[in-house]
Amino acid sequence: MSADSDCTVAGAKSALRLYSIIIPARDEEECVAETVRKLSIRLTAERIPHQIVVVDDGSNDATWEILTKLRAEIPALNPVRNPGPHGFGRAIVFGLKHTAGDAVTIMMADESDSPNDAVAYWQKLNEGFDCVFGSRFMKGGLVVDYPWLKLKINRLANLFIQLLFTLKLNDTTNAFKAYRREVIDGVKPILSPHFNITVELPLKAIVRGYSWTMAPINWQNRKSGESKLKIKEMGSRYLFIVLYVWLEKYFSRGDYKRKREH
Repeated sequence: MSADSDCTVAGAKSALRLYSIIIPARDEEECVAETVRKLSIRLTAERIPHQIVVVDDGSNDATWEILTKLRAEIPALNPVRNPGPHGFGRAIVFGLKHTAGDAVTIMMADESDSPNDAVAYWQKLNEGFDCVFGSRFMKGGLVVDYPWLKLKINRLANLFIQLLFTLKLNDTTNAFKAYRREVIDGVKPILSPHFNITVELPLKAIVRGYSWTMAPINWQNRKSGESKLKIKEMGSRYLFIVLYVWLEKYFSRGDYKRKREH
């Protein structure tokens, strides 16, 4: 079985020291505080050393004021402001510069991702995997109130990626994934300024030879605010980055592939 066709085998790794959660937020005043509180409570209960880096990505509402006040309540919270240019991918890259953890997870600000799954990611990384990719559509996963049109487009896009890269992974477009720090360093330069970063990071990690596994996750649609993902604006951007990584896979002659230690 090739390393990029299925889940790979975990290697011997040192125990992780700090879990950094990056949460991009733009105009999320209605939900960001609850997202951070629930996440902090869960990670603290599991005694996981953590920091929560929320990136205010050009909000025009009270998101930043809420975060600065919340910092007094939650010491692990580190709110930062992306001065621009803005974009989901740019916010994540900006957040990465403000993290100290040797493990990183990207979560949404709208409570769509479960803190329980973030804990499961940490545990999987500590088993020795370089990456953990959540899937809402594998056995044990759950999706609640997914808009039907976005769901159909999502499934078609993921099927295209599966066939193109011969992958078992069936939820590549989902942002909620976890990586060891060495993976983040190993997939640079990060090119995607927008939501296409959600496919760039995992596909580059797979193509460049990092070990990975899948985990079932629960997802529920936001209860407040509006989604920042605009399908009509993202199609060509997703296609560009998918084809970019595909070309690397088949034509780079392994120039970017991870060099394994012996």
